[in-house]
Amino acid sequence: MRNKKILITGGAGFIGSALIRHLIANTADQIVNLDKLTYAGNLQSLTSIADSPRYCFELVDICDAAEVARVFRQHQPDAVMHLAAESHVDRSISGPAEFIQTNIVGTYTLLEAARAYWSGLSQNVKINFRFHHISTDEVYGSLGEAGFFTEETAYEPNSPYSASKAASDHLVRAWHHTYGLPVVTTNCSNNYGPYHFPEKLIPLMILNAVNGKPLPIYGKGDNIRDWLYVDDHARALRLVLENGRLGETYNIGGWNEKTNLEVVQAICAILDELHPQGAPHNRLITYVQDRPGHDQRYAIDASKIERDLGWKPQETFETGLRKTVEWYLANKGWVQGVTSGEYQNWVKQNYAQRSEA
Repeated sequence: MRNKKILITGGAGFIGSALIRHLIANTADQIVNLDKLTYAGNLQSLTSIADSPRYCFELVDICDAAEVARVFRQHQPDAVMHLAAESHVDRSISGPAEFIQTNIVGTYTLLEAARAYWSGLSQNVKINFRFHHISTDEVYGSLGEAGFFTEETAYEPNSPYSASKAASDHLVRAWHHTYGLPVVTTNCSNNYGPYHFPEKLIPLMILNAVNGKPLPIYGKGDNIRDWLYVDDHARALRLVLENGRLGETYNIGGWNEKTNLEVVQAICAILDELHPQGAPHNRLITYVQDRPGHDQRYAIDASKIERDLGWKPQETFETGLRKTVEWYLANKGWVQGVTSGEYQNWVKQNYAQRSEA
């Protein structure tokens, strides 16, 4: 595809910000970042590219139909990459309403705005438009000891979060088959890397260990996840947007199955080397009551995207995890801003200043 203008929803989140940094660094595309700036949205993750003339930010909720339509009219995007979502399983268990609203109603609102905009495009522009929906492997449910999730695996979501994402996937598919909206969908495994909000397993364990706090592991720590370095994911998303076949789904995984206990032990071993004053860090491991409905195993077969689009992860789990630990140790200012909540005040002040400029 030619150089284009891409509307990215949820671009202040973990994966969204990595995607924007990647696109600004490696393409000539223009990026419009649409984000509601919930607790997980952090514009400080984008300070390295915030002054680029090819980047702009829109403080908008995807459930706000009028504002979403205004963004389409004003910016005239060539493509949409939809990442905006509530994404934490524990939070979905204690408060599912936000997940239903954002992940289902918000996706519907965005699809309708995209359809209305796309329908009004001239034919030569219309043919190149893409709506790329970014989803999760959790929609597939739980695996046994063997096998992998493929693009043909039946959906069996087990948490309010995964059920809401499964619903959004189905909406995107329906808008393609019913209205002809040109869509591609990706389902990824667990992401990790720099700028990850510290409620998630890997950053939480790194920061707790550095501060001498307990490292809580659900159950026996034998739940298995496939881990994908976030910059590898960003490269894959770009490839799917540019070269993916319309109506197709692509699973993106790292071929890195690890139990939660193995992940935490690996973090502790790296910290024993890089932060020896707290060693041995695995003494901090504690076991807590398991999460309700905790899926036992996720594992993605990423053969299709490797075969069709030539993508493979560049990082092993070991190299990616070391880079991640090193980043958190070297970026204490970002960590402090997030853990103290200061980043939310910075975001409001910075956005207000930009709006007045």
